[in-house]
Amino acid sequence: MILVTGATGHVGNVLIRKLLQRGEKVRVLVLKDDDLTPLKGLNVEKVEGDVRNFEDVKKAVEGVDFIYHLAALISIGTGKKGLIQSVNVKGVENVLNAAKIFKVKRILYMSSVHAFAELPRGSFIDENTPFDPKLTTGVYGKTKAFAALKVLNATKSGLDVVIVCPTGIVGPYDFKKSEMGTMILRFLHDELPIGIKGSFDFVDVRDVADGAIKACEKGEKGEAYILSGEKVEMDKMMEELRKITGKRGPFVMLGKRNAMLLSYFSLVTSVLGRKKAIFTPYSVHTLNMDYTFSHEKATKELGYVPRPFVETLQDTVKWFVNFENKAQKLAIL
Repeated sequence: MILVTGATGHVGNVLIRKLLQRGEKVRVLVLKDDDLTPLKGLNVEKVEGDVRNFEDVKKAVEGVDFIYHLAALISIGTGKKGLIQSVNVKGVENVLNAAKIFKVKRILYMSSVHAFAELPRGSFIDENTPFDPKLTTGVYGKTKAFAALKVLNATKSGLDVVIVCPTGIVGPYDFKKSEMGTMILRFLHDELPIGIKGSFDFVDVRDVADGAIKACEKGEKGEAYILSGEKVEMDKMMEELRKITGKRGPFVMLGKRNAMLLSYFSLVTSVLGRKKAIFTPYSVHTLNMDYTFSHEKATKELGYVPRPFVETLQDTVKWFVNFENKAQKLAIL
């Protein structure tokens, strides 16, 4: 039996689909009021609970052999510091402690490249880059760094843990509309008049799920693996989306200075209850760091090979179009 936390998230539901295709038995820990649409039609055992509650976690962990701990609050904005810390750090502590009690064979912890210490602009990032919350920007990155250190430290008490660190995740089955998914949807609806220059490494959600499974099966105890994809210039991403969708897209791409000003305005309008902010000071900062992330270790040790990003964009757009069409038909009925 395999336990997956964060099961209704983007990576979570894709991971579960792949595990079920392999004939695995899957248990999921889901919040009482969570939207279970991403799990619709999937044969999983559901346990209601919160990763912040140790008794809930114990109930979910009892009887499982492997844990994929994905549950986390992802934030590129500000606010909710206490909640983010309790989910991203306390949740990890609870999973580790429960795993010790029930002698779980292995824990696969999904961290993030945002947990690595920030190096100078334009740096090459691989697994030799340390996890260091003091050298990481933003609440999300800091909590993921703290959690990663706790996971690595757990090996000293005998736990078998492996960490994977994805870059920017994009892809189909994005039911809850991730940050990148929201941006692509706004592009599709002609609601993205302004873009931001810069670059980042983006990876297909299906490749991340495959990489996590490979890491759980083949990864070395106590090791971390970067699951990156392809470094993409935002200008080129907009060009590809224009080709795929036939939509106009942004009529202007802002440089860092103007983009930072826009990002603060975006945060204010988000707080006032308007549309979800896509461009925040943190996202502008990230897009302008110009890092190159290496998946050489994962490729060499796990056999991890990500697909071309153009393919990911095509599949993502196709999935969103089909998903919205189905939703419209159901609304008419």
